[in-house]
Amino acid sequence: MTPKNQRTKDCTPADRAGRLAQAEGFWQDAEDLRELGEASPNSIVTLYVHAGIAAGDAICCAKLGEYSSSANHAEAIALLEKADASLAPPLARLVGMKSAAGYGASPMSAQRVTTARSAAEKLVLAARAL
Repeated sequence: MTPKNQRTKDCTPADRAGRLAQAEGFWQDAEDLRELGEASPNSIVTLYVHAGIAAGDAICCAKLGEYSSSANHAEAIALLEKADASLAPPLARLVGMKSAAGYGASPMSAQRVTTARSAAEKLVLAARAL
């Protein structure tokens, strides 16, 4: 476990289960909207981003016993890198899309939806497996 500070929180089994349930919910909502084909691509990407963030927290809970409580997502990426270095890049890709998807005026491209889906899927599947 890393040294505790105000930017991480100890994780209980209930915390881990809760973050995994949130990851699953965001993932399924994104998948449902994507399959409808009429939803805003920005909404879909935003849901994939939230799925990935929640899954990353669940992974950190399982492997490190803590998760990031910082508003700075770079710290969550760094913590995830300690838990599993192969999962930090997908989370970084998702976090990199967060502002454009949630606050940008331009619609997300189909390629960005695909990229977000792939990154979120990797994280959600890894969280499920723990």
